[in-house]
Amino acid sequence: MEKRTLFLILLILGTAFWGISFSVTKLAIGHGQPLLFLCYRFLLATMVLSVIFWKHVKNLNINTIKTGAGLAISLVLGIYLQTLGITHTSASQCSFVAGITVVIIPVIKLIIYRKAAPLKIWIAACVALTGLFIISLTDKLSIGIGDLYTITGAFCFAVYLIQVEKKSKEGDIVPSIVPMFATCALFTFLLAYLQNNTVWIPDTQTFWFGIIFCALFSTAYMYTISNIAQKYISAERVSIIYLFEPVFGAIAAHFMLGEAITSRLLIGGGLIFTATLISELKWRIHGEMAIANLSKQKKG
Repeated sequence: MEKRTLFLILLILGTAFWGISFSVTKLAIGHGQPLLFLCYRFLLATMVLSVIFWKHVKNLNINTIKTGAGLAISLVLGIYLQTLGITHTSASQCSFVAGITVVIIPVIKLIIYRKAAPLKIWIAACVALTGLFIISLTDKLSIGIGDLYTITGAFCFAVYLIQVEKKSKEGDIVPSIVPMFATCALFTFLLAYLQNNTVWIPDTQTFWFGIIFCALFSTAYMYTISNIAQKYISAERVSIIYLFEPVFGAIAAHFMLGEAITSRLLIGGGLIFTATLISELKWRIHGEMAIANLSKQKKG
């Protein structure tokens, strides 16, 4: 099995962990202490990954630390805003809204690199945005605060994926993984410390179970796999694979939290997911056409 195919499979498995983590996080934090939750989550992930990547930790240098710290800023903002979103809306809705990252990435690339996006991207963007509005707009034609947090977090996460893609092309990004999570742990610790009402040792089992699950599977596993995978897969394609996440998220929220899967969520989420299929189908068609044309040229 070629590496690209292997990482596609591993990424899809990771989206299942991410989808489940929406419900796990909502149960763990309830309506408070999201910063403390993230602090412990990043700290445990850093400790685990320090053992796994010990040979890289021993050889850390200032450039590697700078790279990791630079990636951490957009990552920790994205995850924190998404976590805030979960406290103000349902886990299933939050997971679908977070999927808007798939259309934010090409738009940011268009602005930064001044490259016109293909027609397929704009079609997918329109479909996804329509789905987002169906999910997010209330009866009063306003967007809930939870969805606003999640959308802003999706923007930060899109920036993070673009940064990872760029750094992956420049060289091996694996040595920067531990410094990245260590920086995330430091940021969230400082913010939690500045809060006056932080209870540092919560006495609820769900909180600590959430820490363990999210640290090991949603953080250590998924972000490591995604960072390595972007050496072989573009940020756009990775973000498309990530849209398996809301499917797993909706299923998990239904069984773990008893959340109803509403018609609005199904229609809006279906449109967002369809947008990803449009983009993916277009890529495959282009690839098949290129192969067919190459074959014709050889025969000619």
